[in-house]
Amino acid sequence: MLAIVAAVVLGLALILDLANVGLGSTIDLFTFVIVALLLMALHLGGVGSHLSGRTGGWYRNRRRSRV
Repeated sequence: MLAIVAAVVLGLALILDLANVGLGSTIDLFTFVIVALLLMALHLGGVGSHLSGRTGGWYRNRRRSRV
């Protein structure tokens, strides 16, 4: 989910850059890129990928396969 949001943010940054549109002095192309990179880092770190009802999946599955 966070990777999709990051792709949307990067797409928006690309469109704004190609159209030479500015959103003020505090929000610029660099801000969008940093936000997108932060979202990708969170996605790769596993944040937001937890499915409800499935806690401890890797460890639990490993213990079951050993028995």
